[in-house]
Amino acid sequence: MIGELYADALAGEGAEIEYVDGTRVTLETARWFEPIDGDEEFLSRCSSPTLDVGSGPGRLTAALTRRGIRSLGIDITPRAVALTRRAGGFALLRDVFQDVPGSGHWATALLADGNIGIGGNPEALLHRVRQLLRPGGTVLAEVAPAGTRSRVDRLRLRRGPLVEEWFSWATVSVSDIRRVALAAGFVEVDCWTAQGRWLARLR
Repeated sequence: MIGELYADALAGEGAEIEYVDGTRVTLETARWFEPIDGDEEFLSRCSSPTLDVGSGPGRLTAALTRRGIRSLGIDITPRAVALTRRAGGFALLRDVFQDVPGSGHWATALLADGNIGIGGNPEALLHRVRQLLRPGGTVLAEVAPAGTRSRVDRLRLRRGPLVEEWFSWATVSVSDIRRVALAAGFVEVDCWTAQGRWLARLR
């Protein structure tokens, strides 16, 4: 989700996610600004320092900061970074696949709100995140419910006649996260559900 339409959506303007088959769904950015049921499942398991990958407007990054957990949000959208800072969190304009401060020293990495889908290649993403963690570090990832088909979609953002470029986004089912995580070099995977959300802890 990159470009001006995503930035405008964070500012309150409407946008849709359009799939290659023509299906469209509303991009609900407003829900990322306030606490979501199940957030505590992430927050209570974070250790200093924590990297929030794809931090968006920064609700989790800011919440960790308020708890005294050293945290950094990274996002590829300048408006998202600005919103995180405004909310009281630390954030940088960064692509997770490029240079990230503290590489090899993060205790926890967050992939909340389905951000395990970033880049459309979950194994490559997890491999990269593992490089950013210190030995024994942990990834906390939100995954899709059991029975969901893991897949890679091509989609783009649309507002009326305005469209952005197509990009890939992955969905990983809780049924498949263990296989993907082991392939990315993690050795321990725990999964559970809380408040209607499915989470995985990778070590």
